[in-house]
Amino acid sequence: MRYHTTISPLLLTLAFVFSGCSKSETAETTPGDTKNAMVIHLDSRKQIIRSFGASDAWTCQYIGTWPDAKRNQAADWLFSMGEDENGKPLGIGLSLWRFNIGAGSAAQDNIGDEWRRTEGFLKNDLTYDWSKQAGQRWFMHAAKQRGVSQLLGFTNSPPVQLTKNGKAFSSNGEEANVGQANYVRYARFLADVSKHLSDEGVPLTYLSPFNEPQWDWTGNGQEGTPYKNTEIFAITRVLDSLLSVQDQNVKIQIAEAAKLNYLYEKADKALRGEQISQFFSPASPLYTGNFSHVDKVISGHSYFTTAPAETMVSVRQKVFEAIQQAPTPLEFYQSEYCILGDQEEVKGAGKDTGIIPALYVARLIHHDLTVANAAAWHWWLAVSVYDYKDGLIYADKHKTDGAVEDSKLLWALGNYSRFIRPGAQRVAVTADNVNISNANGIMASSYIDDHQKQVTTVIINYGNAESTLSIKLEGGSVSSWKPYITGAAEDEDLKPLNEIAAENEIVIPKRSIVTLVGKLN
Repeated sequence: MRYHTTISPLLLTLAFVFSGCSKSETAETTPGDTKNAMVIHLDSRKQIIRSFGASDAWTCQYIGTWPDAKRNQAADWLFSMGEDENGKPLGIGLSLWRFNIGAGSAAQDNIGDEWRRTEGFLKNDLTYDWSKQAGQRWFMHAAKQRGVSQLLGFTNSPPVQLTKNGKAFSSNGEEANVGQANYVRYARFLADVSKHLSDEGVPLTYLSPFNEPQWDWTGNGQEGTPYKNTEIFAITRVLDSLLSVQDQNVKIQIAEAAKLNYLYEKADKALRGEQISQFFSPASPLYTGNFSHVDKVISGHSYFTTAPAETMVSVRQKVFEAIQQAPTPLEFYQSEYCILGDQEEVKGAGKDTGIIPALYVARLIHHDLTVANAAAWHWWLAVSVYDYKDGLIYADKHKTDGAVEDSKLLWALGNYSRFIRPGAQRVAVTADNVNISNANGIMASSYIDDHQKQVTTVIINYGNAESTLSIKLEGGSVSSWKPYITGAAEDEDLKPLNEIAAENEIVIPKRSIVTLVGKLN
């Protein structure tokens, strides 16, 4: 990031000699008068932000048992709100952690990649072994110790002891791989897991019993099962009743739609689509809005709707409109995403820890928050061992020890997650002579945190040229902005820069994500 200055070349040279810092970190700034004026409207409130998160599937079952130095480094990158001696963030401060409640496929050999199998708490005699999933439980405790306030337990499949085919994936792809006779047992399993984790000191905030129910899940690539909407409703009703009897505080979230369009239309899955109206319209026979433990949230995954940019925008507009029209007041959670497949502008195959996938994901986060009005945004694999763009952190594929590596994508998510804390609220942003919702240029969004008396603005420059902006506030004021940049340079991983006077222009470098934090006067 650079600022407009009136320093002479000689003084600027001296600043370099004596400080060893870049121009952007040393130069005094003077007020600018740019035509590219961005206005933050603090009184025009939008959605409340609940969380930014990621999941422990599948790698954390092993990384969580690695030597302390390695697993603690991964946990710090994901959860820490601390800083080093230079003020650089030690981590991205995730506010929610997703715990994969395993189906027990690790005891079988029918899922090809053993790293995608999971241990399970349920034993064949339907009693429990709470020593299982030790590596994942370590990460839950590490998250809580570092201040993560929300834990979510999700399943990809019911326990293999309860499924129709005794496996953690489907045989026919047409219906749930758990029969009606086991609905109560499955619900009791989830309630028991929730109760045990609470007793262990890591209580779940949410339970998510269904994952991407639109897919058939007949392959043996990972755990999974389809569900019809009627099956989701029936199991949810039983689980809600059990949680009420046990007086648990955990909330149920549904329905982790495989694509966002399944939230508002049937598409190609007539019995598994239209999930907003199916579950949250009082006129629907599948209405869950009056269940005491069902959260007033509809969740979906951003896969396969991100490119081209026109599709990304139009799908999210339809999500927003459907939620606005729902008779039951709802929030939308984007609850899972990674760069997947060949339909993306950035292809999923091939590990890349650089700025290109980081910018691509930042662009998606921006649109999920500003167009779909997402109240939460969650990534898929917190730690990956694959040659794929699916991880925030990458690790060696060794069960007992290895190296861990961060990525620009990790820190780009941190441009949001570290600074936009639960309870912050998005506010309107407008601009003159510059498009601040340009999917191939500048994208800007702002958030007010009344508790911390703070305004956070995230600006993405997707383009290949720097952009100059001035920022004005309506409904309040700040004296200065503290910038943090994630860019292509090796050290630009939420790198803190010197504060900028609020009246000065800001130059946003090309191909970068910049977060500006200002304390309200």
